Amino acid sequence: MPTHIAKDSLDETALIARDLIRFDTSNFGSGKSNGETEAAEYVAAYLTNLGLTPTLIDAAPRRTSVVARVAGRDRTKPALVVHGHLDVVPADAESWSVDPFEGVIKDGMLWGRGAVDMKNMDAMILTALSDIIRGGHQPERDLVVAFFADEENGGAFGSHHLVDEHPELFEGATEAISEVGGYSVDLAGETAYLVQTAEKAMLWIQLVARGTAGHGSLINPHNAVTMLAEAVARLGRHEWPLRLTRTTEELLTKVAGILGTDIEKIGHEQVAIATGSASKFILATLRTTANPTVMRAGYKHNVVPDQASALIDVRTAPGDEEATLATIADIVGPDIEIVISHRDIGLETTLDGALAVKMTSSLLRFDPDAHVLPYMLSGGTDNKALAKLGIRGFGFAPLKLPKDFDFPSMFHGVDERVPLDALVFGRAVLTDLLRTY
Repeated sequence: MPTHIAKDSLDETALIARDLIRFDTSNFGSGKSNGETEAAEYVAAYLTNLGLTPTLIDAAPRRTSVVARVAGRDRTKPALVVHGHLDVVPADAESWSVDPFEGVIKDGMLWGRGAVDMKNMDAMILTALSDIIRGGHQPERDLVVAFFADEENGGAFGSHHLVDEHPELFEGATEAISEVGGYSVDLAGETAYLVQTAEKAMLWIQLVARGTAGHGSLINPHNAVTMLAEAVARLGRHEWPLRLTRTTEELLTKVAGILGTDIEKIGHEQVAIATGSASKFILATLRTTANPTVMRAGYKHNVVPDQASALIDVRTAPGDEEATLATIADIVGPDIEIVISHRDIGLETTLDGALAVKMTSSLLRFDPDAHVLPYMLSGGTDNKALAKLGIRGFGFAPLKLPKDFDFPSMFHGVDERVPLDALVFGRAVLTDLLRTY
């Protein structure tokens, strides 16, 4: 395949995704962001050209979300929310082989920050709507299409703001689809698509150690940095026990069946490992994770500070939050304060009902020999915010991927990229789903 592909040969989904990547919507967290406004205005212009009337909402300056409603043929049916987010995590250009915000096309792939998380799905939503509307059709039911700001920082300036301040935008909606589901994995030569039916709860906590300030040359038995470092090391090395939920149990049982493996003999973790690169997602759903991500302390080489802090990203099975916090308190000890910076619920539903049946049939229409399985996402999505309105959320951003493609490593990773033909597949599947469900 040629290294560079002419613009005219690109599917519109790739063109739109490339355009969106070129808007640097980096979200640094704690309210610091380049903002989503220009990307939101681009999306709004596309929706307007389809004859829709998008609403742009700023939760804060330059933190813009876009929502539009598409009228369905049968407006007595509950509406479906189809949503993505416009922000991305930052990218260190020096670590990449391409400019992360150029939207490079090479080796049959689209490269750039957001190529899989999740400007690809944003583009698939837009082109699926275009296929339906410009084809002279309507969706079966009302669609609420939303492109949120701030997902990468928990959605305070995006989905949570809209749900709390503008719930009328989602009136009549009972279900939703969004990112990190419906992608293919290879199971010993068999293709399976993992539809996200659950996601872990989120606890972003801060550990704070307080000690005695003093000169760096003196003996200091109450050094806050030492106290914090010891606590962080204990927590970071803690081995959390296996914790299966209904979703993880069902997934691994079905995977074992496809592989012809006796799960009782080899255990759930070995079955998860057998899923190949997908195991990076799956293994993280089998137990609590508590990863130190940032440490802060001090201001001068020869001054012992009186305080030190660390940020910990904690993800638990739905409903395990309080028990996890109690365990963390035991691990770090009584001299370390635990401050909750951000907290959001876990979700778990089942791969059943009319929407699940239709997602499955849409996938199988374009890949008829595949399996469709439920799974839990180790991270979180804006479905957490929509759940406050009683909306049942799934992850369904369909992608048919090469067998050797390490999809989990693309999320927040270096050289993030997505195959161009996977975008074409996703557009077709999503169009089928949105037109007929």
